Amino acid sequence: MTFETIETERLLIQKLDSETMNQIFELNNDEEITKILGLTDEEFIRQKKIYQQGYESYNRKMLNFQIVEKQSSVIIGNCGFHTWNPQHHRAEIGYALNADEFKNKGFMKEAVEKVLEFGFEEMELNRIEALIDENNTPSKKILDHFGFTREGNLRGHYLVDGIFENSVLYSLLKSEYIKKK
Repeated sequence: MTFETIETERLLIQKLDSETMNQIFELNNDEEITKILGLTDEEFIRQKKIYQQGYESYNRKMLNFQIVEKQSSVIIGNCGFHTWNPQHHRAEIGYALNADEFKNKGFMKEAVEKVLEFGFEEMELNRIEALIDENNTPSKKILDHFGFTREGNLRGHYLVDGIFENSVLYSLLKSEYIKKK
């Protein structure tokens, strides 16, 4: 399968929009899907559930990118937009690396830079939001690096393992992004 790809010095950032994800699930068996998307068994179950419930609604879309290390051709993580509301030109960014061996090497910073650029320039976003756990220091460092502004706390925002946890809301406006560039 061929993906639309953004290339950086060390990474291939492969576009996985809802149409591509639907094709992956419709044309492949579970084992092939797991391999194509570089998923663990647990992540596959979650992704299949999302597929079955639908990637889009009348006012919400997603656009994800899988992050592939060029040197090894290994899928090392993902970065992209969910809760994308095209009508209001805003989306929430999310990102994760698959294993500790890929952390603290600048991979995520390299990927986020290109995904932000894509969001503001290609998707015509005006606002990109990020919601993180208040104790997620690595994620906070990435947001600070790109000039995100902390807006406040959302209490009892996520249910994690039966416990409601708070989130910290950050945002970056297109005008701020352009100034920093």
